[in-house]
Order: sequence, then C-alpha cells, then structure tokens
Amino acid sequence: MDKYEQFKKQVYSLVGIDLSSYKEKQMKRRIQSLLSRNNYKDFDDYFEGLKKDNRLLDEFINYLTINVSEFFRNPTQWDVLEKEILPELIKNNRKLNLWSSACSTGEEPYTLAMLLTKYFDLKDIKIKATDIDLGAIEKAKMGVYSEKSLQNVPKEFVHKYFEKVGNSYKIHQSIKDCVEFKRLDLLQDRYPDNCQLILCRNVLIYFTEEAKVDIYKKFNESLSTDGILFVGSTEQIIMPDRYNFKPAKTFFYKRIT
Repeated sequence: MDKYEQFKKQVYSLVGIDLSSYKEKQMKRRIQSLLSRNNYKDFDDYFEGLKKDNRLLDEFINYLTINVSEFFRNPTQWDVLEKEILPELIKNNRKLNLWSSACSTGEEPYTLAMLLTKYFDLKDIKIKATDIDLGAIEKAKMGVYSEKSLQNVPKEFVHKYFEKVGNSYKIHQSIKDCVEFKRLDLLQDRYPDNCQLILCRNVLIYFTEEAKVDIYKKFNESLSTDGILFVGSTEQIIMPDRYNFKPAKTFFYKRIT
C-alpha cells in the first residue's frame, strides 16, 4: 500500500472524512502543498503531526474543505431563484423547508435569508445550513465578513442587514436567527426530509463521479414532490433523468415523481 493510500485510511479513522470520494489528483496535490508548507517530509510524518497538533488538524480540515464563498455568488442565478423559482415554490407551499447543504462560512444561507425577506416576515424564515467543517460553521455563526465578500450584495441589504465594524461587516442578528447551523457529511450522514429547496453549489466538482451519483440520489430522496435542487455554475447535471431530475431552469433541477 502506498503512503497516500495509508494516509487516506488514517485520516478516515481520525476525523471521519473519506478522501477516496474526492478526485485523487486534485486532493493529493492540495495535501502535498499543505504538507510542504508545514515542513513535513512525507504523508506518514504529516499524519503524526495531525494527531498531536490541534492547530495543524484544524488547518488541514479547513484547507481540505475548500471554504471559498461570497454573498450572492453568481448574481444572475440568485435573480432566477428570486423571480422564477421561489414564487412557484411559495405558490404551492405555505411554508418552505430549505437546506443549504454545504454552507461553508455562511454567506449562502444568509443570502437566501435576505432574499426571502421579499416574501416572508423574518420570524417566518427558517433555513437549515450544514457543512462538514466545524471551523467554517463557527465562522458562519459569528457572521463577520470582509468588504470583498459583500461586493454583490444589493445596497438595500447592506444598509439594512449589516453593521460596519472596523474594516469588516457584521450581519444582523435578525438574519442570523433565520439560520440553524450544524455539521453534516454529505457522504455519510442522513439528509433532512421533505425539502422544497436544496442548495449545493460549487462543492460537487471536488467529488468523484461515483460519490456524485450517490449524492444526487440522496438529494432526490430528500426533496419534496415539487422540490428544487440549485447547483453551482460549474455543476450542471448531465442526463439528470438518471437521478429522477428534470431541468427547471439552468442550474435548477426539479424532482421527477
């Protein structure tokens, strides 16, 4: 067994993350760059460091889970969600069950919450937000962001839902209260039931084809009969009918019942 194969097994036993479900060439390159940056000579040596040093382990998980996010990422897609997808869902459902399935540091579910204020009172907006990275979830709960991450936020929302703190922006408690964060591993954990809308954007590109097939099937089972899956701009589903989906709009897929 080569050292990387052994390392994958060790990481799984340590933190429960299955590196075999990620594209190997890409993931191996990322880990090797992290290993060199911290002056470890090989995978064995690096794993010994991960076991002993919590700071190193936190850095590894954060780097592994690729937390790159911003508010209203790909704004035209959020425009379609606001004007075409949400009105249809709201027409058929008095209350929406919403899940941001790889929420990173919180920009995506908070974006959804702000958008929903056009249709609902704040007290009636509840969004489940999950991620595999507990560090990212903690940052999401804090709700403090750089000016750059707000570049696509409509000015009305910046004025209404953010407070400038030094060079950063803190999201208002009223929006934070709309979102419930928890850890969830898309590869292993049980998914929420009966969701009208699932967001999974700019994450599946890092998984193997086999892992994606499993995740699409589980998303389908997790959706309500009229539910919609919203994917990222590099993640259009080829032959969606294989997973009982049909295109609703570009990047939006409706469950086939």
